[in-house]
Amino acid sequence: MNEISTEHVQCLIIGSGPAGYTAAIYAARADLNPVMYTGMVPGGQLTQTTDVDNFPGYPNGITGPIMMDDLRQQAERFGADIRFGMVTQVEFSNDANMHLIEVDNGKKIIAQTVIIATGATAKWLGIESEEKYNGFGVSACAVCDGFFFKNQEVAIVGAGDTAAEEATYLAKMCTTVHMLVRKAEFKASKAMFARVMSTPNIKVYFNTEVKEILGDDKGVNAVLTIDNNTKEKFVLPVSGVFIAIGHTPNTSLFKGEIDLDEYGYIKTIPGSTATNIPGVFACGDVQDHVYKQAITAAGTGCMAALDVERYLAYQLEDVAYY
Repeated sequence: MNEISTEHVQCLIIGSGPAGYTAAIYAARADLNPVMYTGMVPGGQLTQTTDVDNFPGYPNGITGPIMMDDLRQQAERFGADIRFGMVTQVEFSNDANMHLIEVDNGKKIIAQTVIIATGATAKWLGIESEEKYNGFGVSACAVCDGFFFKNQEVAIVGAGDTAAEEATYLAKMCTTVHMLVRKAEFKASKAMFARVMSTPNIKVYFNTEVKEILGDDKGVNAVLTIDNNTKEKFVLPVSGVFIAIGHTPNTSLFKGEIDLDEYGYIKTIPGSTATNIPGVFACGDVQDHVYKQAITAAGTGCMAALDVERYLAYQLEDVAYY
């Protein structure tokens, strides 16, 4: 390894978004001189969200891109070094606590500590109209956006526990929730299935797929579906379409380097953000398949920075962190 061309970093943050930026704020305030590589979408998923109405501190709501830019500026105000770039390879060390990171297929960094905040990506149906109306009636988060459809009819696509939970959540504020299930049965647990079926304003359509999302310049106004058995198409008038077919954690870069669970999320030690690799921490949706909210991501970003600070302090005292 060419030491001249290798940069040494005390705290490297991989990924941005609420988790990464919050970690950068706390790490910078603790004089850890954090360096962040944002990934190809600085700010993460929230930069593709039009309105954020449930993040504390914004009484009138805020757009996702503006909120992420606020967090970036706050991190930079405390001295965080935020760089546009993509981490393309990692080699985590169990012994030396000096982790080799490659950026943009070339630049080498040795990091004493690493905070992973690469997030998760919502799974989509893959139809053109879905992308067209994303943020204008199409959403992948009922808890985030359900409020905007109060007293309206909506559709939700999915058959698992998440879809069932989001359908019952939406049913509390929407007049009717049309639940579109591609196969002849639910993937959800019996308890969640029973909850859906006992909710009067949830209508379940089995063997039903979305062919197209319909709308105008104001947003979504209907969804075109097809019955997989009869091949009959029908138009369902709705104001919103919620896609609840799961998320994919952005962890392909870390396979073989760190412990992942059966779904690909990074495992962290309960009560902390520490992973099985000393000096490597994970925060936000990359290690959270339950809540997946901006505020919970920010909270674990704070935890990760505090964990890094404590870890480095223990190292100076030659005491095991955990």
